[in-house]
Amino acid sequence: MCGRYMFATNPQHMTERFALSVVPPDLPTRYNVSPQMHMPVIIANSPNHLDFMRWGLVPSWAKDPSTGFKTINARAETVAERPAYRSALRYHRCLVPANGFFEWRATPQGKQPYFIHLRDELLFAFAGLYEIWHSPDGSELRTYAIITCQSNQLMAPIHNRMPVILPREAEAAWLDPKENRAAAVLSFLQPITAEAMDAYPVSTAVNSPRNDGPALIAPVLVAN
Repeated sequence: MCGRYMFATNPQHMTERFALSVVPPDLPTRYNVSPQMHMPVIIANSPNHLDFMRWGLVPSWAKDPSTGFKTINARAETVAERPAYRSALRYHRCLVPANGFFEWRATPQGKQPYFIHLRDELLFAFAGLYEIWHSPDGSELRTYAIITCQSNQLMAPIHNRMPVILPREAEAAWLDPKENRAAAVLSFLQPITAEAMDAYPVSTAVNSPRNDGPALIAPVLVAN
């Protein structure tokens, strides 16, 4: 799964990295992005467009927006079939920019958090889905989910699931609004190679969503 991630960059890097038309100057910096936070996502809108959405997808047909607490992740194996995600997979795909993510490894001493990132990419993108929910008063709630898949060899000792990190060359095809066949995009939902990643243990301070800051990604020593 993916329940926490990091996003920290500047508008110029975002603009260049994702070929964006406009990036607001006040991008948030979050070392501990948690569900229900509003964070930037990228959608294709000739050219690519940055939007801010709440993490935790609420399907357009949902009666209650609290559904989003349960739908922060969509499983790659069932995303084309689940009612909450199958329409979004065809029409509402997005990129979720990140610098890395956190996962917890079960140990005899308790759950140990790890920070996982790409070796050669400071900023990358998770495969995401988004929806627009309309409340009875007519207001909109824009929400997103991150797609997960089986872990690669690096992640497997930490957790059996990991977010889908799209290779840079696949991002445009994933976003392509003209492609609305689920079968055509499912092939992108694979674990990135283990050789492209690195992981190390970090402080349990990340366990609390109230904590933030660069200290959360500092390596720590743990007992074997």
